[in-house]
Amino acid sequence: MFDIKDLYQEIIVDHNRNPRNFGAIDDADNIMEGFNPLCGDRLKLYIKTEGQIISNIAFDGTGCAISVASASLMTDAMKGKSINNAEILFNNFHELITNDNAVDEESLGKLAVLAGVKDFPGRVKCATLCWHTLHSAIMGDKKTVSTE
Repeated sequence: MFDIKDLYQEIIVDHNRNPRNFGAIDDADNIMEGFNPLCGDRLKLYIKTEGQIISNIAFDGTGCAISVASASLMTDAMKGKSINNAEILFNNFHELITNDNAVDEESLGKLAVLAGVKDFPGRVKCATLCWHTLHSAIMGDKKTVSTE
C-alpha cells in the first residue's frame, strides 16, 4: 500500500542529496547568514531582486537533512515571487510547521512535505532557519539570524 509519508520522505532526501539553488550568486543584492546552534546548521542566503520581485535566490552552507531540504525547497518556491508574496508564503509555512491550525497545504505545493516536522519539536528550528533568514533579509536586518 502507498503511504504519502514515504513520498514526503523521498522528496526531503532528494532535496538534501541534490539541493537546488545551492551556491553563491555573484551579483546578489542581499546576502544574509543564518545559524542554528542547537543542530549546527549554518547557511548563507543570496538574494537578487528586480524591483519587488525575487529574480534569483540561492544558498550555501552546511546542515542536517531537514535544514538543507527546507532551504532547497524554499529557494525553488521563492524564485519569481514578489517580496509581498514571499512574506505571505513565509507566514503560511511558519503556521504549517509550528501550529496545529489548518493551513491549506495545497497552496504550499512541495513545501507541504515538511509539515511532519512539527511532530519533532527539536527539528522545527532546522526547517525554519532558512525561512527566518529570508524574512530578516526582506525586513532589511543585517545581523546573522539565530534560531536561539
